[in-house]
Amino acid sequence: MEKITSFTIDHIRLQPGIYVSRKDKVGAETITTFDLRMTSPNEEPVMNTAEVHTIEHLGATFLRNHPEYKDRTIYFGPMGCRTGFYLLLAGDCSSRDVLPLIRQMYEFIRDFREAVPGASPRDCGNYLDMNLPMANFLAKRYLDQVLYRINDSRLIYPE
Repeated sequence: MEKITSFTIDHIRLQPGIYVSRKDKVGAETITTFDLRMTSPNEEPVMNTAEVHTIEHLGATFLRNHPEYKDRTIYFGPMGCRTGFYLLLAGDCSSRDVLPLIRQMYEFIRDFREAVPGASPRDCGNYLDMNLPMANFLAKRYLDQVLYRINDSRLIYPE
């Protein structure tokens, strides 16, 4: 069986950043999958499920309400390894193209202080597993350490 593309990336050299994971054709449309890597795989502790779940709810809410990207957002959700998130957008995009959107989304998460959208038993299957203060902290950390000073080494997968 062939390895899937994401398992061919050198996770020893991979650092936090925004990477194009793959591009797929669905009919005439291109779907771009982004790897929003928030922690250094196999070097740093992974994120706990509560903050990952909170970032997922806030990020999805932000994207589905964004004036330009709401109709282009296919999916936003966590990686199983808990080192980041996948974002699928309709369109043939580059990491640099979406950098302003990703900054805005993480600023929204960093600054969010209200009740987490969808964090109720009616709306979510695990609504108690949320940690907003830690989600705020991790968003700030990603912004300060990566997104505000990003360069090409954090926008293109390492060879």
